[in-house]
Amino acid sequence: MSAIIEVKGLEHRYGDFTAVKGIDFSVEEGEIFSFLGPNGAGKSTTINILVTLLPIQTGTVKLAGCDLRTDKKSIRKSIGIVFQEEVLDKDLTVEETLDFHGRIYALPKDERKERIEEMLELAELRDKRGEFVKNLSGGMKRRLEIARGLMTRPKILFLDEPTIGLDPQTRLRIWDYIKKVNEEGTTIFLTTHYMDEADTLSDRINIMDHGEIIASGTPYELKNSLGQDMIYLDTADNGRVEALISGVEGVNSVKQTSRGLELRLNTDGTSLLPHIIERINAEGIEIQRVNMKKPTLDDVFVHYTGRELRDDSTKNGSAFMRPRGRR
Repeated sequence: MSAIIEVKGLEHRYGDFTAVKGIDFSVEEGEIFSFLGPNGAGKSTTINILVTLLPIQTGTVKLAGCDLRTDKKSIRKSIGIVFQEEVLDKDLTVEETLDFHGRIYALPKDERKERIEEMLELAELRDKRGEFVKNLSGGMKRRLEIARGLMTRPKILFLDEPTIGLDPQTRLRIWDYIKKVNEEGTTIFLTTHYMDEADTLSDRINIMDHGEIIASGTPYELKNSLGQDMIYLDTADNGRVEALISGVEGVNSVKQTSRGLELRLNTDGTSLLPHIIERINAEGIEIQRVNMKKPTLDDVFVHYTGRELRDDSTKNGSAFMRPRGRR
């Protein structure tokens, strides 16, 4: 595979504040790539530069072989964008929605008709083609928005929080739909506040904070970077326990968190946990709570940023600046 998005030395400032600090990353053609970051990380600025909604100040960006500085028009033809906020005309039918989008992009009548049929099939909305948008379920509307974004056969599809506000069953269906779109050859650039979504869908993930890329890898690599197992302990004296078990063989690190003591292990936790409990009991310290689990992307995110992504989700809003007049 070759890189379909190449970002080198990207920096962006708002007055004296540097939101993006000379970052480098790439997205391979045909992959599902997730871009994660807490509120104020610089993620939104980066994405809005990529989709040509913000000017590039410093650095180089190439999408689908086109230079962002000199060929924005070609880049816009190569990308599709699905905003977090619904931007559908409720008084159009499903078919009219797709047809209108094709007309905006000046697709010839025969080609437009062919693509409408393809999108209806892909989105599993063929039997809803004559239904007004206002009568569709939330999941159907989301699938229609993604189908509309694919009408021009973009090489890269940017998805901003594609399942936010949907029920669990509908979210799973949207996941299947995104995978199907990707299998058709479209590169997916995903932003999400759901760690399980990023874990399930992503080939690779970048985590950004304070204007920098602080972690990058496959979901497995990122989770494995925290160790084989993790133990959370809450005791009557966490300070003493931290000092007590810091030197235990198999314990990579011990630190105090909002969830109690976090132990990262480089060995099987089921064999090590009894030894840790025995050592704490021998000191007469009461264990109030203990939990052992495999590292998750939530753990990865907290480890690298010091905060949970969902804590920011209610105030972070959309990663994309929706241009006026797009609704």
